[in-house]
Amino acid sequence: QVQLVESGGGLVQPGGSLRLSCAASGSWFSINAMGWYRQAPGKQRELVATITRGGTTNYADSLKGRFTISRDNAKNTVSLQMNSLKPEYTAVYSCNAVVAMFSGSNPRGYWGQGTQVTVSS
Repeated sequence: QVQLVESGGGLVQPGGSLRLSCAASGSWFSINAMGWYRQAPGKQRELVATITRGGTTNYADSLKGRFTISRDNAKNTVSLQMNSLKPEYTAVYSCNAVVAMFSGSNPRGYWGQGTQVTVSS
């Protein structure tokens, strides 16, 4: 079983910064990609950023240059540094990890419960 726990959400003013963290715990063979997604009220969940085990990153086009994803493979954590925040970034941000439970098994995705980010003055 894999558990993902996010932290770092909260209320921030427009133009401010926030750092989210996600820690994975449990038992597995390997964690492949990790990432962040967000879901605003009344909207579908969307990609924010992902990072492979080797450090290759992928960002939503609109967030490039504002957000930075990083990962610590030794600690099984992934973080998201968010700068120059806008009110439209208000959403529940969720951590995702693609995990292979055993050698040769098909990886599957796991989700954290999410953390609320509210950008408002």
